[in-house]
Amino acid sequence: MSRRPRPHPLARGPLVGKLDRLLGRLWAKGLCQRPSLDPAELWAKALRQAPAAGEIGGRGEAEVADFRERLERLCTALEEEADLTNLGRTIAHGQLVRVLRQRLQLGALWLDRPDLPATLMAPPIIVVGQMRGGTTRIHRLLAADPAHAATRFCDSWHAVPPRAGRPDLRPLWSGLSLAFARRLDPWLDTIHPFGATRPDEELGWLAAALDHCAYEAQWRIPGYSLWSEARDPAPVYAEFARLLATDAATRGNADRPRVLKVPQFAEDLPALLARFPQARVVVARRDQEDVVASAVSLVANQRAMQSATADLDCIEAECRRKIALRETRMAQALAGFAGPLAEVDFAALDSDWEGEIARAYHALGLPLTPAALAAMRAEQGCAARQPHHAHKTAYRSFSRRSLRA
Repeated sequence: MSRRPRPHPLARGPLVGKLDRLLGRLWAKGLCQRPSLDPAELWAKALRQAPAAGEIGGRGEAEVADFRERLERLCTALEEEADLTNLGRTIAHGQLVRVLRQRLQLGALWLDRPDLPATLMAPPIIVVGQMRGGTTRIHRLLAADPAHAATRFCDSWHAVPPRAGRPDLRPLWSGLSLAFARRLDPWLDTIHPFGATRPDEELGWLAAALDHCAYEAQWRIPGYSLWSEARDPAPVYAEFARLLATDAATRGNADRPRVLKVPQFAEDLPALLARFPQARVVVARRDQEDVVASAVSLVANQRAMQSATADLDCIEAECRRKIALRETRMAQALAGFAGPLAEVDFAALDSDWEGEIARAYHALGLPLTPAALAAMRAEQGCAARQPHHAHKTAYRSFSRRSLRA
């Protein structure tokens, strides 16, 4: 059996350079057009594929204005700060057109079916913590409980449900996307274990609202991040809530508590709890230096795929700043939270995960049933067979340096 490559935090897969050079040659010869990052052109392309009426689609004027300003500022940051490669520019163009097209399609759906975003739901279970703080492991254990619901990876990134009577092709499209992503980035599954229909974080829904969290890991866009961090995230979570309700109605699981998880929740916890005041909250705790090492490795890996430069010192400084910001905002939000709250320690999960989960269930006032434990054991067995443990070690084994294309 061949061994999987260990992830170098500044490495690029061999296909990345080939595609980047090919794109440059095609543009130089006029065989295809260099992708635009102009907001007007992105909107025009999306509107050729989706109905214009969907821009409103149950959204308030302030939400529409917030989204349009986010797009303008993100595009400016991509042009001025991100130092995109040819491939990076192509990916950025494709991502933003997809976001705009999906936004228009969802708005049209909600005009036709206003009952979907108004679906009543059981109070969710919200997992909060730092990026690389153990939130994925906690989330997937809780999501394994058959009494709970969770968001599939394919539904997070392809949020428009199929029309009545049509097959749901989202798992297929997500599977193809993941296959291509793995060709580009051989270390992808060592960073985060993916599966098209596997429970995953709702990062795609925040990306759909142009929250900075989905983009700052793959591109260096400090101007956009700082601007977005200082902005009221209420419009982002208004869209998030509509997406959640639509997904619950489509999947038929609105009566079960949804286990939600995105590291950005720690930064935006006041806005999230304002949307879901009856939520249960689970806080992930992990040694800060381990969090830093893992986060730097993840961000460096993603940036190296699309940017001409990826400096580890710069990335580490930004990760430490983000950790401090999220810790402060999370603490402020939890200080005024009176609902069910559990804290889960990453190290304790390693030594006795069943005991740590049992303590969390008790704090949340939830029954830990034999069926839940059996499903969690199966999830633990699945996780143990996946290659997602090596990237922090790789980060430590390489000297800090810059990557130049």
